[in-house]
Amino acid sequence: MTSAYDFHIHTLLGQAVDLKDYAGQVTLVVNVASQCGFTPQYAGLQALHDQFHARGFSVLAFPCNQFGAQEPGNAEEIAQFCERQYGVTFPVFEKIDVNGAKAHPLYQFLVKQKRGVLGTEAIKWNFTKFLIDRHGQVLKRYAPTTKPEAIAKDVASTLDSAAPQL
Repeated sequence: MTSAYDFHIHTLLGQAVDLKDYAGQVTLVVNVASQCGFTPQYAGLQALHDQFHARGFSVLAFPCNQFGAQEPGNAEEIAQFCERQYGVTFPVFEKIDVNGAKAHPLYQFLVKQKRGVLGTEAIKWNFTKFLIDRHGQVLKRYAPTTKPEAIAKDVASTLDSAAPQL
């Protein structure tokens, strides 16, 4: 695989999605959890999505229960939480592993493209973020502590740097 958009995933409701549907857009891929200290970042992610969606930007959220069992809910519970607590309108996909032998292939790709602190591949915690350009190339990796509003300039710059693929 040579692009983040070469992968397939399922929505929370089990519908198959080809990430090629996002080719031509800029995306922010985030592993999320509903019971994490960083969970309030959902509000900032929604604000980013709202601010830039009309220009070809989407947040893509991937619930993960690998860090302190902070995403214990099933698909229905996760969907209800996102909608009720944060009014999430961006896509939330199936719960996945982001580390280890069962890590989703998308995350295996992402961590090889952009390593973390000291060159590590492993995702350290929930709300690690990856900025993906219109061609599916991983531009930046952000720590869980990086708030979504701090990423807005990078999103705007990425949207301005290349015209959408036709």
